[in-house]
Amino acid sequence: MEKAESNKKLISMLIAGAIGMFGFGFALVPLYDVLCEQLGINGKTSNTASSYQAMTIDKSRTVTVEFMAQIQSDMPWEFTPEMKRMQVHPGELIRTNFKAINLSMEETLGQAIPSVSPGQGAAYFNKTECFCFNQQRLTAKASAELPLIFFVDPDLPESISTLTLSYTLYNITDRGYVDAIEQGAAR
Repeated sequence: MEKAESNKKLISMLIAGAIGMFGFGFALVPLYDVLCEQLGINGKTSNTASSYQAMTIDKSRTVTVEFMAQIQSDMPWEFTPEMKRMQVHPGELIRTNFKAINLSMEETLGQAIPSVSPGQGAAYFNKTECFCFNQQRLTAKASAELPLIFFVDPDLPESISTLTLSYTLYNITDRGYVDAIEQGAAR
């Protein structure tokens, strides 16, 4: 009798522990985002356009901006920056492009997710126009120039002389987005 009571108590504790661990696992994502944002180490850039007001361009300072492009393993595209590296003055409005080529025989939908390194520099890298704000659709064998217009905030700490902007392009074709977009366009 006492052993059965002990087993029930143990099972209850194990179930409660499993539920607690499951809940903690879900809580880690928002906790990680908050922690990284507070420490300035997340490298996430804004997913909305910044506005550019005429500002004093710091011609005495040059910042190296590097561009990287990766694709998710199931993405049938070629995706490359027009330039791998450029020198910019803080406050200067810059335009560059990325090139995308759909290598498949089907229409494909992609979404680019940016990050900036070092993470502390992300707050000073401002995009006024970016292909990452929208999903990119390419028909079979089509290509496109994907524009990026940005500026580096003149308040960028002096300790940061290089910013690396990296995009990862994800295939979102199979996630129902194509059908939803086509239905929206038909209305």
